[in-house]
Amino acid sequence: MPLTVDREAIAELPNPLGLAGIEFVEYATSRPQALGQVLETIGFRPVARHRSREVLLYRQGAMNIVINAHDGARPRGAQPSETPVITAVGLRVRDAATAYRRALDRGAWAVPVQVEVMELHIPAIHGVGASRLYFIDRADAFSIWDVDFVPIPTVDKHPPALVGLHWFGLVQYIGNDRMEDWCEFYRELFGFERLADTQRFGILPKGRILRSPCGSFYWQLIEPEPGQLDVEGEESLQRIGLGTPDVPAAVAALRARGVAFVEAGELHTGARGALTVAQLGGLMFELVKYP
Repeated sequence: MPLTVDREAIAELPNPLGLAGIEFVEYATSRPQALGQVLETIGFRPVARHRSREVLLYRQGAMNIVINAHDGARPRGAQPSETPVITAVGLRVRDAATAYRRALDRGAWAVPVQVEVMELHIPAIHGVGASRLYFIDRADAFSIWDVDFVPIPTVDKHPPALVGLHWFGLVQYIGNDRMEDWCEFYRELFGFERLADTQRFGILPKGRILRSPCGSFYWQLIEPEPGQLDVEGEESLQRIGLGTPDVPAAVAALRARGVAFVEAGELHTGARGALTVAQLGGLMFELVKYP
């Protein structure tokens, strides 16, 4: 059957899972309103609520952030805390079922998914720490938000992005001597490729940067500083990076909305990037000039 042949042929392409960008990033927190207020200062707006769980969808432009305050929906180990924790990333793919099967064939660990009435089954694998990586079908006329979420009345479902903000990628903290293991994980399962050490973005150039096979986002791996104790048990997704074509303009717009930026030591706002001051116990956002 031609359709089956086409889908199975995905495994032979440089983009083995058919990645097509980031659909959403999910934070778990026991203070959803506080996190929501922070997101609104950087341009996100609440646009929908989950049908059966304490989960809110925030959006600006093509970016979706999910705030999960529902205990039963969290991965094991991601218990409620005041400090927001990135617990999931939704990855757009050409075909979720095919991408999921191939990931399992290459050694990924499956995540059992409990689906309630009127909810979609979204396949997922284990990521770093207690996080999950979901596979989301890339569909133009129909999406997971149309099934699992109810729009908030009178709210624009597609608020525009401030000063061209878009996904740049994610920063992951890893343990001592784990760099090659994680590089192999993302290369083997997804087809990420390592950038040359001379190719850097933003004002926090440490670690190693991997480019997604679709070329639309990056994954930065950062080890402990030399001399630090092994923190393998603290591996996690630490923050998201927001791309913008004009960092100074983005910083000016966000400062006008009450966002503060780090201006100390070697970290200063510049044309290449900026870092927001930590809130809620460690929540930070990084601005990166891109493209």
